[in-house]
Parts: sequence; C-alpha cells; structure tokens
Amino acid sequence: MTLTYKGIKINYNTFGKGKSVVFLHGFLESSSMWKNTVENLVKEYRCISIDLLGHGDTGSIGYIHTMENMAYAVKAVLDRLEVSITVFVGHSMGGYVALACIDLFPNLVSGLVMLNSTSYADSEERKKNRRRAIDLVKSNPNAYTTMTISFLFAEENRMQYAKEISSIKDQASKTPLQGIISALEGVAVRKDRRQVLSDFKGPKIFFSGDKDPVFPYERILEETKECNIDLITFDGGHMTYLENKDEYFQNLTDFLSLC
Repeated sequence: MTLTYKGIKINYNTFGKGKSVVFLHGFLESSSMWKNTVENLVKEYRCISIDLLGHGDTGSIGYIHTMENMAYAVKAVLDRLEVSITVFVGHSMGGYVALACIDLFPNLVSGLVMLNSTSYADSEERKKNRRRAIDLVKSNPNAYTTMTISFLFAEENRMQYAKEISSIKDQASKTPLQGIISALEGVAVRKDRRQVLSDFKGPKIFFSGDKDPVFPYERILEETKECNIDLITFDGGHMTYLENKDEYFQNLTDFLSLC
C-alpha cells in the first residue's frame, strides 16, 4: 500500500486485526525485515510495517531525513489508517524514530520495544564517522553497504548466517544513494532522548545483544538503569531478530501481552 506525502510515495503494509503494533526498520533495511515477525503475530494483532524515508519503496524528501521528518511520515501513515494509539517496535534507527514519535505525539504510543537501539545522541566521534561514511557512500556505495551489513552480526555468527547476510546485503544495495546519505545526516544530528524514554509511562523494554558491535553492552546497561527500563539480553550482535529468532519472538509476544 502507498500514501502520497510531500510529493513522494510512502510504502507501508498492514495485516490482521486487533491491537495495533507498528514496526520500524533500521538503517539500510526495509519493512521486509519484519516478514517473519508479522507472520507470527498477525492472528492476534494488527501489524503495520512502514518503509521509512529513503528506504525500501519510500522516496526521499531532501538531503537530510531527521528523526522528526521520519516520525511525521510515520504519523501520516497512521492517520491514513485511523490509528490513534499503538505499540512501537523499532530496530536500531527505527528505535530513534519511535522515540521521536513519543516526543512529538505523546498520546500516540502505548508501548515501546527498543530492539538493538538507544536513546543516546551520537557522540562527536560517531558524528565524524558518519561524515566519513557519507564520503565513502558517494565514492563506492556498494562497498559501504557490504561492509556495514557484515559488521552488524556477532563475529562468531557471520558464517552461520551467511545466507541471511547475503540477503540483507542485497536489500541494502537497493537503497538509493540519496536515501543512505539523508539517513546518515539525520542520524548524526538526532537528539538525545534519554529523558523522553525515562518519562514515558507505558510498557517499555530493551532487547540487546551482549556482543552488539554498534551499541556496547556496558553502555546499554547504564542506559537502561538511568532510564528505568527493563532489559532482555541476548547472546549475539546487532541483529537479534535473526541471531536469536526463537528467543526474540517469545520475549516479544510476552511483552505485547502486557501492552
């Protein structure tokens, strides 16, 4: 399904009936990452997955896609679907967007799953790394996406999940150059939303890999304590929904039953 928004098409999917759950993918991913999750939940929930700006089959609206830009695009889809309150599940960048939705539309979100994500803003070092990434993308986008995707899995899992890594690389390679650059620019300037996360009164939980190469586990431990949010730890990297498929789904269904 598509929605025209600011002159572009936003692609989204909706399946099932019942309480709404919105799934927001990460950087270089698309709504297709949620296929297995949705198939397992669709009998009990209304599952909505959205291609964020510049990803999947959704267009770009400018040189930078801030998390606020993405949140307003998500809200446009939910308005079209007449969804006034929903649980959000956000993977990595999708978690940033979910937090922006809580910040901008506090009555919209009834529950939150931060899947391999964080409420912290980028450090100055990370911002510099994003600038370097943009330079690399401009010169060799395929090399950048290939390198980035492999890095997301725990090192000891990369052989085991070679097929999945290849499939994700293929999906990432289809992300338009402008979509990649706009997201990198937006992620680099995102707000620190620890206070937003801490103040959120609905059910909330972190799913984190103890070997996540993107978000060091020690820092996640500090963050969850500071923001008073429960943490489920998985043995793996940044791709919990693949590296720990069964445990991830069981914990997700347990959490959703509380929302």
